[in-house]
Amino acid sequence: MPVQPSPAPAGRRLTWPWFLAVVVVYLVIIQGLGALIGVDTSGSDSQFPTTEAILRNGVIPIGLSVLFGAAVVTWLGWWGNVLNYRVPVRRWVRFVPVSMLVVAVLGVNYPNLADQPLSLVLALIAMTLLVGIGEELMFRGIGVQVFKRAGLSEGKVALWSSVVFGLVHVSNAFGEGAQALLQAVIVSTSGYFFYLCLRVGGTLLLPMLVHGLWDFSLVSNSVGLDPKASPGMILPIVLQVALIVLVIVKRRTIEPTDSGDNSGPHAQPAHRAADH
Repeated sequence: MPVQPSPAPAGRRLTWPWFLAVVVVYLVIIQGLGALIGVDTSGSDSQFPTTEAILRNGVIPIGLSVLFGAAVVTWLGWWGNVLNYRVPVRRWVRFVPVSMLVVAVLGVNYPNLADQPLSLVLALIAMTLLVGIGEELMFRGIGVQVFKRAGLSEGKVALWSSVVFGLVHVSNAFGEGAQALLQAVIVSTSGYFFYLCLRVGGTLLLPMLVHGLWDFSLVSNSVGLDPKASPGMILPIVLQVALIVLVIVKRRTIEPTDSGDNSGPHAQPAHRAADH
């Protein structure tokens, strides 16, 4: 049977240079507004010592970046494609979101959170939820669509959307120094895992959930006036390394075969997915 060409995607066109410009504005909102209204925590052992610090350094600027991302998607007319990404994937890839969710729950520093005011914990939940929504909307939502519509294979869509995601975190070097460069590399691999979550779920809501809970687990170790690290914080690091090894070993078996090894009701014919 001849392969029928896919219909042109709906909405306005956004080229990758303009996408990078959108990302710059997104960064200016977070970093610039954070610098203007943020609380100086340089003299504290904690990243977020108080509820006020979380609200002013995180919730407000990140919340505005979410509104900006939503406005861009609305202007482009991409909501249908951004929220639903119907590309098949092998069943084994389901391990990625499942393992990340399990480790995130186990890795939360519950004793440290129990010592904090309820307002601080609620503010932390709000902030990390907004991070998951905002970053996934920008990079697995808009970014994936930009590279997909440019005609790239799924492997290159995953690669470049993850690279941009990692490079964005180099901006943290203004506050964290050279270690932000290592963070950018690590974040790039996390971006690839969030992309796989998108493929598994067929909806942007799954990577949003995984990302938000993952960040909540990590940041739970660095909140409060006297944060105490939990042994559970090692779990996300161990899983990150394990997933990197797993994906490297099985990277050529992410895409389904013609025999129909797909991941669920959103599966499509194998010819729609390009090889990694």
